[in-house]
Order: sequence, then structure tokens, then C-alpha cells
Amino acid sequence: GDAGVIRLSPRGKKALAFSSDVTPRYCEADPVEGGKQAVAECWRNITATGAAPLACSDNLNFGNPEKPRIMGQLVGAIRGIGAACRALNFPIVSGNVSLYNETNGVGIPPTPTIAGVGLLDDCQTMARIAFSKPGHAIFLVGAPDNWGTHLSCSRYAHILHDRNEGPPPPVDLERERANGTFIRQLVATGITRTVHDCSDGGIAIALAEMCLAGNMGATIASAPGEQDTPSLFGEDQGRYLIAVDPNNLDRLAQLHGTTQTCEKISLTRIGTSGGQTLKLGNARAISVEQMRAAHEGWFPRFMDNRAETEPPEKTDLGKLNGYK
Repeated sequence: GDAGVIRLSPRGKKALAFSSDVTPRYCEADPVEGGKQAVAECWRNITATGAAPLACSDNLNFGNPEKPRIMGQLVGAIRGIGAACRALNFPIVSGNVSLYNETNGVGIPPTPTIAGVGLLDDCQTMARIAFSKPGHAIFLVGAPDNWGTHLSCSRYAHILHDRNEGPPPPVDLERERANGTFIRQLVATGITRTVHDCSDGGIAIALAEMCLAGNMGATIASAPGEQDTPSLFGEDQGRYLIAVDPNNLDRLAQLHGTTQTCEKISLTRIGTSGGQTLKLGNARAISVEQMRAAHEGWFPRFMDNRAETEPPEKTDLGKLNGYK
């Protein structure tokens, strides 16, 4: 699943779910919003397994706090973490601080890592990210505008266009809590056993991960709006993808309709699982085999390319500081 799940005893049902999260590029752009997002994503990953988040620990990694900018990052991140923990009832119970992390006067990106734990009453009900059967209806849960729009600070903007400017996606903590509560109800009642949160790379990458985990494709309806790129790769927060057996669609509608906070929860059917390709709207279909080759093959190719380059006799750590 999105979190690691460990059963407490060989004969027992209870299990603990663990996740550790932070997005340094969000924290660098806006420390307060980045601190909120680190807590929210950890909480969301635990929730996606069906577990109830209990508590978390913070690992505050920053540069030299004697520099006003770095101290500002530290203070802002703590404020964001505090706001999210209070809103999500996800208290900090321990932690540590690591400061003065820099090389040649250049500090690391602000990295307030959040490690959380949650409780799953019955490990047999755990949700996983893999598409398990063809013909399941795929729903997007939690996006107020149904899809995504936020491309600044995204992996798409950074990797494909080398652009890092702009604010990170905002975190609506009230909506985050409502969406997560709804997801845990879906898992607890057995309406779904397939849940994946949307984070780095947006909906498109989350769908690819679900296809790879289940060795199964999916067909997704055309994304709304004039351009598919923000819809598929935007990193709007608080969203989940679920897959639901057709026999459970009435139960899903009933639960959504009776949820007290349903006005805050968006539920949109976007596609169907099945086949051996991922088809995103009008875009060219990509086979699961192609995605797996790209996913698993990049590192061996990277190492082969590095081996072909004659290593320097001496290493200048200053030059490596900007290495990507």
C-alpha cells in the first residue's frame, strides 16, 4: 500500500501502518505550506491503507539557522506542521532537529520530514494500490474541481521544463480531513480494496503506479478543460484514486450521499481498469510492459552511462554540490 503495514502478532488481526514524507521543493517555495503538506501527505498515505492515523514524529533538517532566510524556513515549517497536526488530530509525540546542513556555504533545501503511524483493526481489510481485477470503476476522490490544475513546483515542470518557480499547491486541511475520513469508511465497509493517493506527478503517475502494481491497464476519460497537461500532472492536494467493483457502486453512492460532509467531498468516475495499456484521454496508449521497462530500466542504463565516463582523479565536492 501507500504505507508499510506490519501485523502486530502472527495470530492477531491488528496491524500498524507507517509512512515517512516530505516534499522539499514545496518547503523551499513556501515553508508554511510545505510543512502542512508534509504532515498531510503522511496522514494521507496511512489513511490510504485503511488505517486510522494516530501520531507522528518530526525530523527537522535545515541549513545554518544563523542566516535569517534559513531561520525563516525553520519557523515557517514549524508553523505549518503545527496547523496540520491540530487540524488532522495527528500529534507530534517525538522528533529531532538537524541544523547546519550545508556544503561550501550552500544549505540543503528545507526538509521537515514527518514519520507517522496508524492502526488497522483488521489487516485483512487493508487497501493496496494495485488494480486487482478488470472492469472495476476508477474514481477520483477529493478534488474540488474534479481534476488538477496546479503545475508550479510540480515534477512535470521540474523534470520536463527545468522550472521551479511559483507557489506549491495549497493544502485545505478541512477538506483533507473530510476526504480521508471518507476513504477509511470505504475501506472499512469493503466498498473498495484499491486506494492510492495522488502526490508527485499527479493523477497520471498515480495511475501508472496502480497499473504497474497490478500488471493491468486502465482506460481514463478525457481530462476536462482546454489542456490535459495540468489535469493529468497537476499536484493538487488531498486526492485519492480508488477502484470499485461494479457490484459495489450502489453502496458507494449511498455512503457518499449519507456522509455528513459530502458537500466537501468530490467523487468523480474517471475510467475503468483492464487491458494491458494505460489510455489517458485522447493520448496515445502506453503498454504496461513499456511502463515497466521505463520504470525498472532507467537505473541500469544510468549506471552503464556513468561507467563509460572516465572518473576524475580528484573529486571537487564543491562542484558536486549542484549535481542532479
